[in-house]
Amino acid sequence: MEELRFAVPGMTCGHCVNAVRAEIEKVPGVETVAVDLETKAVVVLGTGVDRELVWTAVDEAGYEAVA
Repeated sequence: MEELRFAVPGMTCGHCVNAVRAEIEKVPGVETVAVDLETKAVVVLGTGVDRELVWTAVDEAGYEAVA
């Protein structure tokens, strides 16, 4: 299982967290998504997860992923 860690600085509320999580969960191979609103950190666990697809999912939620 692989792990991706990154930040989404634009998240400010629970709705933001839910939007980001929902889009990332659609990416093939993603098994779990943990989002910490306080630190703006996102941890994605899965197998064969394409980082670019995850970052595109964050973009589609209306936010920007930062390494």
